[in-house]
Amino acid sequence: MTDWLVVAGSIFAINLLPAFGPPTWAVLVFFRLNSDLPAVPLVLLGAVAAASGRFVLATVTRHFRGRFSAERRANLQAAEEVLLGSRTKAAAGLGLFAISPIPSAQLFVAAGLLTVPLLPLTAAFFAGRLVSYSLYVAGASAAKDSLGQVLGDVIGSPLGIALQLVMLAGLVLLFRIDWAAILARHRSA
Repeated sequence: MTDWLVVAGSIFAINLLPAFGPPTWAVLVFFRLNSDLPAVPLVLLGAVAAASGRFVLATVTRHFRGRFSAERRANLQAAEEVLLGSRTKAAAGLGLFAISPIPSAQLFVAAGLLTVPLLPLTAAFFAGRLVSYSLYVAGASAAKDSLGQVLGDVIGSPLGIALQLVMLAGLVLLFRIDWAAILARHRSA
């Protein structure tokens, strides 16, 4: 029972981080390689803990939105309308959360700032992660002896760190773009 609590707590805590946390799949693979925990419950618990952590991250981020200036909030509202203003755009956004291989922390921070509905977003994230975590854990189970070095290389790789930095820069750009002007041009076109 203690092992399961450690897994759930670790994954939940990692998914509260807005940046630079290890990928959840890598943590699941670590636990699979270093314990006797069965794969299926490990994947299910991992997906639930990850989705719960990301939901809390977005919810907490949403509370900070009220601290922004009126101008900044208006700009975020315009960004939301430009990026998610139609059903097609909203469906594409859900698809991004479900199947995207890019780090999800910044996507959930942006979702919190943009006040998009978090439950459907979290459900799409959960569904996508069930599939991806299943693949990673199954691969780890099959290659249990040779995967340890690869896992260590991925977690601290320059490419992994660079991708986190690019996602943080994208989040900063969300604030820097004049979304109201883009929305005005979109409406007049």
